[in-house]
Amino acid sequence: MHNTPTEDTESGYDGPSKSQVKRDMLALLDLGKEMVDLSASQLKQLPLPEKLYDALILAQRTTAREGRRRQIHYVGKLMRNVDAEAIRTQIDVWKNGSREQTRAMHRLETLRDMLLRDDATLTELLQEYPDADAQHLRTLIRQGRKETQTNAALQPGQDPQRKHYRALFQALKTLDEQKEK
Repeated sequence: MHNTPTEDTESGYDGPSKSQVKRDMLALLDLGKEMVDLSASQLKQLPLPEKLYDALILAQRTTAREGRRRQIHYVGKLMRNVDAEAIRTQIDVWKNGSREQTRAMHRLETLRDMLLRDDATLTELLQEYPDADAQHLRTLIRQGRKETQTNAALQPGQDPQRKHYRALFQALKTLDEQKEK
């Protein structure tokens, strides 16, 4: 005897399968394990109920293997009542950093390297940022170029100087932040 679609709907159950419920529970348990490894300051930044926060702190302090395992399972049980997706998103940002921030930093590093190689790049930069202090940027570029030449003449094992190289990057970062405001 085969079940027809009308017989399935008559039984009254249309929720997730038992296997799906178990997968969801294990995912929450894994997230709970990840949260146990976070610092107390990071835990405070997450949208957690007080009971879950206390359970996580207790799991961090528990050193006995079996006790810690049971406490982590308790954390997993408490995780059923929180917004797990918001927590996952925040942990992902902490682990990987914001992709936009990383892209912006790489763009500024490339711009700095181009400024140290080519004067035409400064002209383009000043057109893009008309309020920029051209005198200050020229000084940083000139000092950065001298620093690069000095570093090229260093013997193996000697530490290169990066003071002006970094200062130029910080100036570009400040310009970029002012433009965003």
